Amino acid sequence: MMKRLFVNAHILTMREKDTLLEHAYLVTEDNCITEVGQGDPPVVYDEILDMKGKLLLPGFINTHGHAAMTLLRGYADDLPLKTWLEEKMWPIEGRFGPEQVRWGTALAMVEMIRGGTTCFADMYDHMDQVGALVADAGMRASLCRGVIGLGSQTEREAKRREAVQFAQQWHREANGRITTMMAPHAPYTCPPAYIESIVSDAERLHLPIHIHLSETRREVEQNVQDYGKRPVAHLDQLGVFHRPALVAHAVHVTEDEIQLLAERGVKVSHNPGSNLKLASGIAPVLAMLKKGIRPSLGTDGAASNNNLDLLEEIRLAALIHKGVGEDPEAIPAETALAMGTRFGAEALFLEEEIGTLEPGKKADFVTMDISRAHWQPTHDLLSHVVYSASAADVQDVYVDGRPLMRNRELLTLDEERIRWETIRAFEKVSP
Repeated sequence: MMKRLFVNAHILTMREKDTLLEHAYLVTEDNCITEVGQGDPPVVYDEILDMKGKLLLPGFINTHGHAAMTLLRGYADDLPLKTWLEEKMWPIEGRFGPEQVRWGTALAMVEMIRGGTTCFADMYDHMDQVGALVADAGMRASLCRGVIGLGSQTEREAKRREAVQFAQQWHREANGRITTMMAPHAPYTCPPAYIESIVSDAERLHLPIHIHLSETRREVEQNVQDYGKRPVAHLDQLGVFHRPALVAHAVHVTEDEIQLLAERGVKVSHNPGSNLKLASGIAPVLAMLKKGIRPSLGTDGAASNNNLDLLEEIRLAALIHKGVGEDPEAIPAETALAMGTRFGAEALFLEEEIGTLEPGKKADFVTMDISRAHWQPTHDLLSHVVYSASAADVQDVYVDGRPLMRNRELLTLDEERIRWETIRAFEKVSP
């Protein structure tokens, strides 16, 4: 067993209590954390790493995205969601094959690791490519074959079978780092009976469901026109919320709908950057918190963000709700950082494994350089992470006890080749 000792660290555990430890140490054995403390560290270890001038904290968790869409970064900006999807995204994505998904996802993983993201949720097509990349690169991920229920009955059933096969094949692969979910894309792209069949699949496989929900006002109005119900009641009636479920966006939800989501234990992925850029609106996160929902954070795809910087989403979550509510105490820094760490683990049903630094959890953590000018003076390190830090401050990234980046050097991905292959892959499908 490989035993590593990290010493002279400032550690943000992100537990409910005792969040910040100074002059602290952390011990890992293989893929788990065995000790976190202050004072004299253990004397038996295989490797010692001096963390002087660094802050050690849980890796960031991105709970909603479409990684391969890095190929479409900047491809179609400043458009309404419906136009953006139907006229720009779906036509070009229809040309994507395994090669585009592979290299687009690899590029996303380079960006995420460099920004301190250790775990991400991904909903897309050709997901075997994604699973293989996650396994090789060492990240942690919750993966699902996103299913759009348009087209012929034959096409729909083929997609559904593919989603089931992927979920069965990859769940708990890569030493348990990969988990899977079932993912009907959205109520406006999946007929009711089709969603019910996917719920049945999720029940049979004992898996959660991941779905887009009430992202725009227009889709809510369309749902009422088509089915006589708003999306929350519609999906509840179809059984989606009777399974463990994670919804992305939840921008246009009422107090009563928030109450229902809370009662059902539904998890929410708040995507502030994407929602702002697409002018979808701002999710009522304060109302969710008051009802007991603990929203996590997602970037969405790089075509609508346009980056995968989870630290930026943490800052946005802390800032925009203050501005909208004219309340400087809305979403304090600690809550915002919890949304990107501990609440993210809960959203992916991985709270027993990741999200905090404590004995028994997986050794998923990052270090940040706190010696730089914009960290000074170090009055409040947690506040500095949220309001001052940048992705460039991330120095080291560990997942399952394995270093994926040390001193800004990627150890499991060939960034130069990936950048080249990404350009080449897009050129093959470019109109």
